[in-house]
Amino acid sequence: MDARNLDPGLYFVPLGGCEEFGVNLNVYICNGRILIADCGIGFAGDRFPGVDILLPDPAFLVENKKNIDAMVITHAHEDHVGAVAHLWPRLRCPVYCSAFTAQVLKGKCHDAGIRDMEIRVVDPQHEQNSRFSCGPFALTALSVAHSIPQAFSLQIETEHGRVIHSGDWNLDPAPVVGTRTDADAFRKAGDAGVLAYIGDSTNACVDGRTASESEVREGLEALFRECTGRIAVTIFASNVGRVQSVCRAAQVTDRHVGLIGRSLRRMVSCAHECGYLSDLPPFVSEEELGYLPNEKVVMIVTGSQGEPQAALARISRGDHREISLSRGDTVIFSSRPIPGNDKDINEVKNNLSASGIRVIAPSDTAHTIHVSGHPRRDEVRDMLAWVRPQIVVPVHGERLMLDGQAELAQSAGVPHEIVPNNGSLIRLAPGAPEIVDHVHIGLLAIEPNRIIDANHKAIHMRRKLQYSGAVHATVILDARGEMVTAPHVTSMGLCDPEDPEDTFDQQMEIEIEEVLEDMNWEERVDDDFVYEEMRIALRRFVKHHLGVKTQVSIHLVRL
Repeated sequence: MDARNLDPGLYFVPLGGCEEFGVNLNVYICNGRILIADCGIGFAGDRFPGVDILLPDPAFLVENKKNIDAMVITHAHEDHVGAVAHLWPRLRCPVYCSAFTAQVLKGKCHDAGIRDMEIRVVDPQHEQNSRFSCGPFALTALSVAHSIPQAFSLQIETEHGRVIHSGDWNLDPAPVVGTRTDADAFRKAGDAGVLAYIGDSTNACVDGRTASESEVREGLEALFRECTGRIAVTIFASNVGRVQSVCRAAQVTDRHVGLIGRSLRRMVSCAHECGYLSDLPPFVSEEELGYLPNEKVVMIVTGSQGEPQAALARISRGDHREISLSRGDTVIFSSRPIPGNDKDINEVKNNLSASGIRVIAPSDTAHTIHVSGHPRRDEVRDMLAWVRPQIVVPVHGERLMLDGQAELAQSAGVPHEIVPNNGSLIRLAPGAPEIVDHVHIGLLAIEPNRIIDANHKAIHMRRKLQYSGAVHATVILDARGEMVTAPHVTSMGLCDPEDPEDTFDQQMEIEIEEVLEDMNWEERVDDDFVYEEMRIALRRFVKHHLGVKTQVSIHLVRL
C-alpha cells in the first residue's frame, strides 16, 4: 500500500504493540507523509525455538520509505528503542529523541556498525527545545514521569487536528530520577483542542494509582535491614530509577553496590553521561565484591525475566564466572513478570531456592519493592480529563488492557473509542473516525547472524522437532536399484543412542531393506519414488511403535 494513494487526511496504524507486550511500532500518516513513533523489540518465548528477540516487521514502512519524514523515540526502554539499530538501515530517516535516549541509541548503533544515523536531540523539559517539525507534522515533546530518564509524550499537530501520543508514563508524585509529568502541558493541549489520544493501556484494568518510586526506596531499605547475607536485586537493566532506589537503600544500610550484567553497566554509563546517578557512591567491581563481607554486599543483577543467558539465570545455575550465591543470601525480584515469561522466571527461582537462597518477589513481602512505570485507572482518568480528546485509541497492551482503556474513555464521555489490532489503518480525520483498511504486519526473529521472518520454515521445523523428533536415513543404491551397502539410520529425540540394548534404529534399517525388496525394477530406478516410499514407511513405522508423527529425511545416493 502506497500511503500517497490514501485520501487526504490524518491516519494512525500500529504495526506492533497492540494485543501484545513489546515490539512497539506506531505510524502516523498525514496527506501521504509518514511519522514513526517508537521502534522496539519483544521477547520471543517458547514458540520460537532458537530465538530470543523479536522485531516488528517494517514491510509497510519499507514500501513507503520515500514518504517517511522522521522517527521519534519517546524513551529508551527496549520495547520502544531496541529495534531501531536493526531496522533503521531499511528506512534511513532522521531519528529524534532525548539526550539520554540518544546516548543509549548511539551504543546500539556502534554495536551494529551504523555510523551515519542522523540523531537529533530534543529536550522535553525546556519548551523551546521541545518543539520541532517534520514535514506536515509540528511536534512537541511533553515531559512525563517514567522509570527511565527523559521520557516524553508526543504532541502531534497537523492541519487535520492535534494528537497526543502518550508513550509510557505515570503520575509519580516523587520520582527519584527525572521529573514529574507536566500536567499543565497536557491541560494546555486540551484547551487548544485534542482530536485523538493514543494511550498506554498497560495498567488500564488496575484500579487506583501507581505508587511512587520513592516508596520503593523505602521498601528496599526496610527489606535490606532484614537480610544478613549477600543481597542480589534483579531489575530491568533500563530501569535507571530503580538503580537509584537500590543504591540509596544500600547506602543507608551500610552496603556497597556492584553491577552484574553488561546491559546494566551500559545503561548506568549512559545515565552518568547525562548527569544522572552522579551523587551515588562508586560501584564496586565484580572482582572486588568477593573481598567484601557478605553482609556488606548488594548486587544489582540483570535477568528479572528469567532470560537464560542473563546474569541471574547463570548465577542460579552456578555457571557465572565471577559471582556465586549460597545459603543465607537473598535474591529480590524488583520487577513484575512480562506475560509469557513466568515459566523461565520460575525456573530461576526454583534453582535459587534449591540452593538455600531466599527468594523474594513483590507478592512475598509487605514492603513495596516494585512499582509500575505505567498509569492505573485513576491516572488515565486524570489524563483524559486534561486533554479531553474526541477519539481514544488504546495501544501498548494485551487485548483486555486495550478494552479496559476504551471502557474508561467511554465512561469519561469521550465521543469515539477505537480498539485496534496490529495493522489497523485508522482514519482519524476528516470525517468520523473509523478503521478503513489493514496493512501488512508481522514479526521478524533475530538469530546470531541473520534476521528472518518469524514464520520462517526453519523456525516452523524447529517447533515440530521439539515435539516429534527426527529420523535421518542414508541409502546407497547402484544404477539398477540394488543396495551397495546396508542403510544407515540415525534418530534424534526418539531413543537413547547410548543404550546398547536399544535397537530401534536398527529395526528401521531393516524396514528400509524390506521396503526396497517389495519394489519392482522400474520403481527402484525412480529416485523420487524410492525416496517417498522409504520416507512414508519410516514415518509409519515410528507412528506405529511410538505413537509419534516424526520428521523423516532420506539421503538417497545413486552410484
